[in-house]
Amino acid sequence: MVWSGAQDWFDARNYEFARQVLQRGTAALYLVAFLSTMNQFPALLGEHGLLPVPSFLDMARRLARPTLFQWRYSDALLRAVCWVGIAVSALLVLGLPQLGPPWLPMLAFLTLWFLYMSIVNVGQTFYGFGWEILLLEAGFTVAFLGSDQVPPPTTILILIAWLVFRLEFGAGMIKIRGGREWRDLTAMFYHHETQPMPGPLSRQAHLLPRPLHKVEVVGNHFAQLVVPFFLFAPQPLASIAAGIIIVTQLWLVGSGNFAWLNWMAIVLAFAAVSDPVAHAVLPVIPLEWHTGAETPVWWLVVVLAVTVLLLVLSYRPLLNLFSRQQLMNASFNRWRLVNAYGAFGTVTKQRIEIVVEGTMAEEPDAADEHWLEYGFKGKPGDVRRLPRQWAPYHLRLDWLMWFLPLRTVHEGWFYAFLEKLLEADRPTLGLLRHDPFDGERPRWVRARSYLYRFASRAEFRGTGERWVRVLLYDAIPPVSLTPRRRRLL
Repeated sequence: MVWSGAQDWFDARNYEFARQVLQRGTAALYLVAFLSTMNQFPALLGEHGLLPVPSFLDMARRLARPTLFQWRYSDALLRAVCWVGIAVSALLVLGLPQLGPPWLPMLAFLTLWFLYMSIVNVGQTFYGFGWEILLLEAGFTVAFLGSDQVPPPTTILILIAWLVFRLEFGAGMIKIRGGREWRDLTAMFYHHETQPMPGPLSRQAHLLPRPLHKVEVVGNHFAQLVVPFFLFAPQPLASIAAGIIIVTQLWLVGSGNFAWLNWMAIVLAFAAVSDPVAHAVLPVIPLEWHTGAETPVWWLVVVLAVTVLLLVLSYRPLLNLFSRQQLMNASFNRWRLVNAYGAFGTVTKQRIEIVVEGTMAEEPDAADEHWLEYGFKGKPGDVRRLPRQWAPYHLRLDWLMWFLPLRTVHEGWFYAFLEKLLEADRPTLGLLRHDPFDGERPRWVRARSYLYRFASRAEFRGTGERWVRVLLYDAIPPVSLTPRRRRLL
């Protein structure tokens, strides 16, 4: 049974290309997220991880948020969840569920949403990033875009545009209310150098003339505080607004590593791109797509019910956007839907890095040449090494290492990390780029605080070093597992 009256206002027949990008792009990022989890979760949060989930569940007793691991966790179950997530994501990227009835891709995306929410809700500090809840909200909303048998629903496209609005405008308002550097246009004097995980082009971006850095800030304010309103404008204005957001996000992709945050924003922005505009920009994109004839009444009812639900849940996030106590990367309900977003309300002016070293020496006061440095995959360490491009893949340990100097190095997970290094724990060492002891146990480890800055072009030509670093102090003095010596806390 179909309702022909739905065609005029409910069916967005000129947005089939947008639906393809939204469904396949979101599924691709879920695949990356599950792959990242499978590779890192056991060492970070597994049965013998730095913050073991079983211990967390014992302390929490009953979690306020839903998870498959509520009653039982095992590394084997975690890996099974990841494999299911990877398989379902891959099918959606290939577009196979989309060939069936609209409930099929809906169930596939809801499966991804619930499986990944189960992981996030026990992920503790290692899963406390804004892009986690962004992926969850995107997966749930995209689930109701239907399949190739029905036209894309207008209300869901509008809700995705509303998600992009909160993501962009929320970040813009956080900056305006945040550090003075965003108001006096100096934020980019520091950002490329002090961001959590620089990329291969970050140093070149940092060395741009300062007037261009001010242009960057002005462009950021325009893209986040003005452009999002035009996502709801008639075409082609909405598509132009989406294009501006996509271009600015691509600049962030090229100049840093922010997991899948920027890629998710790019994918979601296509909700405002119509088929005629996409065809005009890239003629290889079809102007007309073969879409379902009419929307079944049952599907219209389902989509409208979800639309009402998400609109009701939008009340608190809407108030938050204009609140003086604006929350950043916050959820207002246990299902992680219709969240508040934002990042970098202030920009750090100096880059402080925690460098971890070990030694085989009997006594910890041995000469410095006996201390060897552990190498991390993403965070700066070796001053000659070119930073790598990792995004959309997320290196969780490296990211949390950036936060240590901003908070305190005396965090439980970091002491657990040092203990694992003293034990030469293989899963933990697998998170690193370089183990200077080739799997053997060091007698002592320590954490030292360094001031890092990008080398100028002249300094780089003279030394071949991309970073200049200065030792500040021992953040954690030498510690050992040997009973007669100082033990880890």
